[in-house]
Amino acid sequence: MRADLTVTTATPSDRTEWEQFVSSRDDEAGYHAFDWQEVFGRAFGHESVYLMARRDGAVAGVLPLVQIKSLLFGRTLTSLPFLNYGGVLADSSDSAQALIDASLREAQSRRCGHVELRHVAAQFPALPCKQHKVSMRLPLGPGLWDRLDRKVRNQVRKAEKSGLTVERGGGELVDDFYAVFARNMRDLGTPVYSRRLFDEVFRVFPNRATMHMVRLDGRPIAAGVTYHTARMMQLPWASSIRDYNSLCPNTLLYWDTMQYASDAGCVLFDLGRSTPNEGTFKFKQQWGASPVQLHWEYQLQAEHELPNVSPNNPKFQLAIALWQKLPLALTMHMGPMIVRAIP
Repeated sequence: MRADLTVTTATPSDRTEWEQFVSSRDDEAGYHAFDWQEVFGRAFGHESVYLMARRDGAVAGVLPLVQIKSLLFGRTLTSLPFLNYGGVLADSSDSAQALIDASLREAQSRRCGHVELRHVAAQFPALPCKQHKVSMRLPLGPGLWDRLDRKVRNQVRKAEKSGLTVERGGGELVDDFYAVFARNMRDLGTPVYSRRLFDEVFRVFPNRATMHMVRLDGRPIAAGVTYHTARMMQLPWASSIRDYNSLCPNTLLYWDTMQYASDAGCVLFDLGRSTPNEGTFKFKQQWGASPVQLHWEYQLQAEHELPNVSPNNPKFQLAIALWQKLPLALTMHMGPMIVRAIP
């Protein structure tokens, strides 16, 4: 490490400088905000380690890390778990290297098997890297409706003619959102996050997070959460109840979030990460969204291999099939205890 570079663990007294540095970066996606560590702690009980690099006293880079202890997968440090983005945010290659060197020391002292860095562009060519996910992004601007595929426009009209309505709000809608989200996760065979995650997101980020709710005769049948920075709106969580697919509620949901993003002055809409050529990828592609390759880079301890906790891993297929058959109430009880240990 260069003599003028130091890396320390950020404390609440560093919050203002941390936020000033993060907000000055064009490549910041919103998840480097200092207060996400409060969400992770209160929703999951996980300890965060927020590393800050300084050069001659001025902030030169940040790296938020969350420690997860799992009986199945061991101990890990991830930047950032449960979210699409994270990793190193730095003003130079020197400060970036200082941060990952410090993260490796943290991993060793905590007996963690690896450090996972969720980057958009690859930053460290020497590190092992997974490129299994893409972010689907759509430029916003005038004439968005006219740029949509005719099939998509017809589905939006069908949803509206079928009596579906859209409501926007905040934390007061978490109950209805979670009813849709938990059922959809069960149907996909995936353990559901705790409802507290969404309570905490809206408590901590009331000016960044918005709930979008599609209803039929007052009943919630599709819902999503948008989260924004100055220039980009994201849709990190969205679900619909498949029984109503013929009414196109998911299409109406996405259209409402895009209108909201455009009205808010965002220039880019991020539809969330996807696996290339799978169903959600093709659904997002029909909106005109283009894939942006994501690079998840890893610092591995000598005896460890690249992790594979993807639902596509063959060893999880039986568990997924069984989970889909469980009563919804049971999955809502068990799911949060399982998924909190799967980043």
